[in-house]
Amino acid sequence: MSLDEFEAFCLALPAATVVVQWGETHVFKVGGKMFAMGGGEVWGFAFKASDMAFELLPQQGIAQPAPYLQRAKWLQLSAPDAMSDDDIKAYLVQAHGLIAARLTRRSKAELGLV
Repeated sequence: MSLDEFEAFCLALPAATVVVQWGETHVFKVGGKMFAMGGGEVWGFAFKASDMAFELLPQQGIAQPAPYLQRAKWLQLSAPDAMSDDDIKAYLVQAHGLIAARLTRRSKAELGLV
């Protein structure tokens, strides 16, 4: 998956936005909270992971805990082609959902996520 495809998919998710931070890293947010990152020299592709994914994907060599974000259970893919595009998309949907679920009712309503 290319960065352009990654970005297009992330921005197609409900109420998703992007900012470029930390050099050239594209940071994808919902309600002002990060759910995925792509590009830049350090990040490659990274996303918020479920507890299960955070345990399993590193064991399989597909991803490793993301630098500086391990405590928040973020994963960084070992390589852009470490998993299929469909799998990456599924994990991005899940990451978006994990972050959106933690927004306040008011924020969800304002963003049309209710």
